Amino acid sequence: MSGDMSAAFHMADVRDKRVTRRRAVAVGELLAGPVAYPLIVERRLPKGDALVMAEIAGLQGAKMASALMPLCHPLPLELVRVHCAPVPERQAIRVWCECASEARTGVEMEALAGVNAALLTLYDLSKPVEPALEIGPVRLLFKEGGKRGLWIHPKGMDDAERARYQPRSPRDLHGVACAVITLSDRASDGSYEDRSGPLLVEGLQALGGSVSAAEVLPDGVQPLARRLQALEISGVRLCLCTGGTGLGPRDLTPEALLSVGGRRVEGLAQMVRSLSAQHTPMAWLSRAEVVQLGQMLVFALPGSPRAAAQCLEILAPVLGHALAMVEGADHR
Repeated sequence: MSGDMSAAFHMADVRDKRVTRRRAVAVGELLAGPVAYPLIVERRLPKGDALVMAEIAGLQGAKMASALMPLCHPLPLELVRVHCAPVPERQAIRVWCECASEARTGVEMEALAGVNAALLTLYDLSKPVEPALEIGPVRLLFKEGGKRGLWIHPKGMDDAERARYQPRSPRDLHGVACAVITLSDRASDGSYEDRSGPLLVEGLQALGGSVSAAEVLPDGVQPLARRLQALEISGVRLCLCTGGTGLGPRDLTPEALLSVGGRRVEGLAQMVRSLSAQHTPMAWLSRAEVVQLGQMLVFALPGSPRAAAQCLEILAPVLGHALAMVEGADHR
């Protein structure tokens, strides 16, 4: 008996991922040809109405994805919607399957399983009248949610598909002036290299932000308070502070934020803690804070590189909207 206990295959471990809203739409076609196509559209096939049965089969196929594919996670689907439409110019039936859930992993496989089940059902009901059927390219149209947000297939989608499904990406930062400040006595005196600040700079730039300042300050109230006031006057709209949010005697970043006289944005601070807790229960020990100082939003985030990056990922979907509200935009 071999001493190697490693498995040849395994499901992806998603325990450390956050639960987010996920949605995926897949699409494919049955090329029916001149004989079967009119019978499908006119609902005159010998076995019955193929379009209705295909939609039912698509629903069942999406729900059975994890049973059909051994490494696919079973998910509690909150939406499955299958739609079939004739395409006269190709004598084809085009099928879409939309799936949605709140989960730690995506619903792409469910959407693809739904499309394939619907197409195979169309094939099954049509083959008595036309054996020369063909199932066209099946692909993911787009997916939403998770770490990467919105992904659209490189082949894109047509205007009707965009209007029907309205894929949504978070409002990005569009050149918003940003700053990153690391609070650490040891990093400021050169005892160790700051790694959290550069990660936040990279993350803000990926969101479209323009980082005009990236600095390291010692822990304490006054140095940070003075710098925040100067940054607000200079036109910085978003400032991310990392470090000094714990329970140690020198963890004073939240006190510094409150000392500048801004107004607290308690919902965002609670959002950081509660969603970070899906990664680690230690998140509840964080004193994360958010204040609005004039036209600038200031965030006090944890100091570890991993936690700082996770917090920015959590905040990314709402940052653009929050800044628009600061400017007086509506809440849509």
